[in-house]
Order: sequence, then structure tokens, then C-alpha cells
Amino acid sequence: MLSTFSSRLSDFRFQFSVFGLRPWCKLLHHNWDISPREAVALQRRLAAAVRIEPLAGPVRTVAGTDCAMSRDGKSILAAAVLCDARTMAVLESAWVSRPCTFPYVPGLLSFREAPATIEAVEKLSRRPDLLMCDGQGLAHPRRIGLACHVGLWLDIPTIGAAKSLLCGEHREPGARRGCRAALRHKGETVGLALRTRDGVKCVYVSVGHRITLSEAARWTLRAAKFHRLPEPSRQAHLYLKTVGL
Repeated sequence: MLSTFSSRLSDFRFQFSVFGLRPWCKLLHHNWDISPREAVALQRRLAAAVRIEPLAGPVRTVAGTDCAMSRDGKSILAAAVLCDARTMAVLESAWVSRPCTFPYVPGLLSFREAPATIEAVEKLSRRPDLLMCDGQGLAHPRRIGLACHVGLWLDIPTIGAAKSLLCGEHREPGARRGCRAALRHKGETVGLALRTRDGVKCVYVSVGHRITLSEAARWTLRAAKFHRLPEPSRQAHLYLKTVGL
């Protein structure tokens, strides 16, 4: 009964944020058909809306996302996989295909991948309590990577867990699971280089939206039980391979 109420309250908050009762709502739900120059200007405005704050409630489900190009190079495929937060067992999967209309420009990946990612998450029958994107969050030159963009649009706590470094510098963390080092860019800590398994390459963890960096690291480790990458994002990657478009 309480969980049902909490779910409905979460949905209400989502609708409250979407339908214009926050001053930056219209900015968040913007037109995707813009030029790279306009996209950079929009990123600078969107970055101010990202919230770094403790998780507001319990996390029972975690969704992971991943994207890939179609074989003909004309479409973006996106998958969202919902997992049980305790066991990381897959509960549900969804995927979409959208025409790829935005050019490849470093730092503007979200304008290619976010529309499909958002649609895939919205196809899930249950709204996740936490979202993990295979991409950057605040660890981005303009502090608005894919995880921030998607988290803002959906107003869901979101983590960026990227396989490679986009910006910043860090010392090499220790070789054991859980070792970490601050990722710094222009005098700011924008994320962590986090060792999720003994002796493997780091995962670059950063805040996407509505979570703290320490919570993002903790949930990334919790989700990376058996592999380098968090299980929800890894399952999204594997699911895309079965689509085969």
C-alpha cells in the first residue's frame, strides 16, 4: 500500500515538473532539431538546472541505458533495461529506433542519443527509481553530458558511468575494487575514476541529476557485482545486440 502511494507520488512529482510548474521546465523540454551552435548555447543554460542532492527516497529499481547505430548508419537504437536494485536481476526491457539527424560533434553526444534514450525509458511499464547511463554526467566540458540531459528531461535520479574519459585529469586509483580518485577539470571535481573490479580499467562516474557523487559511486559499485560495467547498463548493451537492426 505504502509502495503504491510512493509510486503515485513519484509520478505526480514527475508530472509536476513536466507541465510547467518549475521555472525552467520549458527550457528542459526543448526542440531537438537545432544546429550544433544552438546546442552548445542550450547546454550552457541546461547545466544550471542540474541538481546535486541526496536521493529523495528508497531505490528499489535501477534502469540502465545504452545506444548504438543501426547497421545502415541512419538510425540510433536505444535500450533501457529495468533491474531489481537488490539482486540486479532483469525485470523488463525496452528498445526504440529513431532517425539519426544530429551530426557527430564531440561534446554534443546527447543531441544524438538522448531522444532515443528518453523514449526507451518511457516505454518501460514502471518508472525506475534510479537511472544509469552509459555516458558522462557532470564530467563534461560544459557540465551537461548525456546522463544530465536525460535525467533533467525525465526528472529521475541519474548517474553517468562512462567507459572512457571525456575531460579532466585524475591520479591512478589503487588496483582493488572500490579504489577511486577524484576527476578534476578546470579546478572542479566533476566525477570519480572508480575501480569496479580488481585490476580492471576504471569506470568514470559522475552525477547526472538528483544524486550526490558519493551515492553515484556507491550505486555504481553495487551494480557492478560481476563485471566492470554496472549490470543495468551492461544488460542494455547486451539487449541491443539481440535487436540486430
